[in-house]
Amino acid sequence: MARLDRLLANLGYGSRREVQAMVARGQVVLDGAALKDAGARVPVAADLPQRMTVAGRPVDPPAPLTLMMHKPLDVVCSHREAGRSVYELLPGRWRARTPGLSTIGRLDKDTTGLLLITDDGPFLHRVISPRSHVPKRYLATLDRPLEGHEAAAFASGTLMLDGETAPLAPAVLEPLDARRAHLTITEGRYHQVRRMFAAVGNHVVALHRDRIGGLALPDDLEPGAWRILTPAEQAGLFG
Repeated sequence: MARLDRLLANLGYGSRREVQAMVARGQVVLDGAALKDAGARVPVAADLPQRMTVAGRPVDPPAPLTLMMHKPLDVVCSHREAGRSVYELLPGRWRARTPGLSTIGRLDKDTTGLLLITDDGPFLHRVISPRSHVPKRYLATLDRPLEGHEAAAFASGTLMLDGETAPLAPAVLEPLDARRAHLTITEGRYHQVRRMFAAVGNHVVALHRDRIGGLALPDDLEPGAWRILTPAEQAGLFG
């Protein structure tokens, strides 16, 4: 249970005073009846959007919330980086949610594909924890043809990146044609995939992440689009 005005303020609908005004105007409806008391305690569960409307529209999903997004090109994953951010692709009021939404890891501006966004701290840390060994698969398009030695180098567990002192964990390279390959890694070092190919004498010209753990980017999720993950999909990440 949660106090109504605090719940809607935490979902980004406005200050508690603004929410109280919405309630007074009869704009908050639960189970078909307009709520009159902004201080009323209401049940908070996953089915709340099916039971409550705000200004005639289903209320936003309460926390914990996890999304999958098809990140497009030229969009950044940080509030602090210059340029358009992935958060601008979400409803504007979601930037005022408490707890706030954060990306689970990052994709750089020039990388597209599967991105997870959540307000669930424990879930975020479980996905990114080195102990979880959650694999991430990328489709890399290369400047020059593969030479045939790259898969062994990536799988060796001895490959060093420039400027680092610890070798990379073994990774799996699956060539698709002369200049395209899937690369599956279990770490998340800075620009890791691009630097791995640089370490074997090649250059990535396009990079796309299509899978995290057991979760694949759906073919029908267009760049810039997003949807809410189901509990089964979240659990399937670790399967």
